[in-house]
Amino acid sequence: MELIGMILAAIVVAVLLAIVIVKYLPLKLRWIASLLLLVLTVFLVIKIYDGVMEPINFNKQKVVKYAKVVEQLKIIRDAQVKHFEVTGKYTEDKAGLIKFIDTARLELTETITVIEKVNKGGGIVVDVEVRKTNITGYEPVLKYFKDRNYKEMFKVPGVEGKEFEIQTGSVEKVEGLVVPTFLIQTPKEEILKGMSKSLIKQELQAKATDQIKGEYISVGSLEEVSTGGNWPPSYDKQDRDQKE
Repeated sequence: MELIGMILAAIVVAVLLAIVIVKYLPLKLRWIASLLLLVLTVFLVIKIYDGVMEPINFNKQKVVKYAKVVEQLKIIRDAQVKHFEVTGKYTEDKAGLIKFIDTARLELTETITVIEKVNKGGGIVVDVEVRKTNITGYEPVLKYFKDRNYKEMFKVPGVEGKEFEIQTGSVEKVEGLVVPTFLIQTPKEEILKGMSKSLIKQELQAKATDQIKGEYISVGSLEEVSTGGNWPPSYDKQDRDQKE
């Protein structure tokens, strides 16, 4: 809106200047007015170009900033998932989660099917297939965080002194079955600080499927059982490329 207002104002000035040139300005001085019109034209071209490029550059810079934040969230998410696999719960203890990665071990299991004889009574014995899970060994959780900076995973990239917010809770998935949940998030506004205020305002209201919706970048949920993030698939492209 600001750009449109400036352009309209410049057009009005140009029209008025043209009227003055035609009606009142002596012929020998018209070169000065022509020069002013040229300067005004250049000014308009620059402002239009800047107005077109500003949201484009904003989106490019935004994606770079967000990608770093998303990568940190993925590390924390993976740590929470491993913590759940070992302990059956999520945690809000940041220092404890780092220590968990350093020291905890995961059980390695093997599920096999065996045939057991079941006495049905009256001298009737039948063979029944039973699935059994056996522990075959252990592996360190640290194995899954090789070459990942998990020691500083709670720091929000690009926001000095800021750490991710962590909450844990639970939901009743079905009647009588309560399942732990977690939510990790950070405000988008702090990540975009120093950029165009009007574009930041629009960004906080983002709803498109190819955008990170809402005011936060987050992973997990307190309302439903989920370990997914609120970012679009484009932020996972690098992970898919590495797996391929």
